[in-house]
Amino acid sequence: MAPLYAACARHWTQAVREAPASLGVLEALRHAVRETLTPGFGVSASAWEWVRTLIRLADASPALRKVWAEVCQAEEGALAEILAHRLSTYAGRAATAGEAGSSGGTSRAGVYEDTHDNVSHPDSTSGPDLDPSPPPDPSPDPAAPAPAPVPPRLRFAAAVAGAAIRVAVESWAATTEPPTGAGGPATLALHNLDALAHFTWEEAN
Repeated sequence: MAPLYAACARHWTQAVREAPASLGVLEALRHAVRETLTPGFGVSASAWEWVRTLIRLADASPALRKVWAEVCQAEEGALAEILAHRLSTYAGRAATAGEAGSSGGTSRAGVYEDTHDNVSHPDSTSGPDLDPSPPPDPSPDPAAPAPAPVPPRLRFAAAVAGAAIRVAVESWAATTEPPTGAGGPATLALHNLDALAHFTWEEAN
């Protein structure tokens, strides 16, 4: 069961990693929610019923609940590293944009432009099911420098974001609501992410 739970958790984290570079951190999180928790975008509607079953099994079984908790904790750590990388990338982009802006180029605001309303989505009837197999993991370059430690404040933000998604999915799974609409996991998760609306991301880096 562990690979199935891992696939559920990793699906959203990977979407954060692959969010458009033009999005700010919070908008990247929201973009990932829309892309992965809405049936037809990243996971089919039928697959969401399997997700509901998996979450209910974890709720009913202490052993599976432990597996689910461990998977979520692991993905939380991965998310913190993804957010740290995104913030460091933005810092470089912002510096470049500031220099360009002083000479008539792109402004800093352009770097943080929210383009999520312009993202094209596939037809709601399409979308692959969850793949329980892990993605290829290339061997790390021994000459590459080790990643910098993630600041505690950013780890906290990743924990809040991860909990926002986990609680949304678990809350939905406990109901008979369809995976779309006001009671669906995407709507619940977007509402939960409002907890980070006033988080100062620059200070977390």
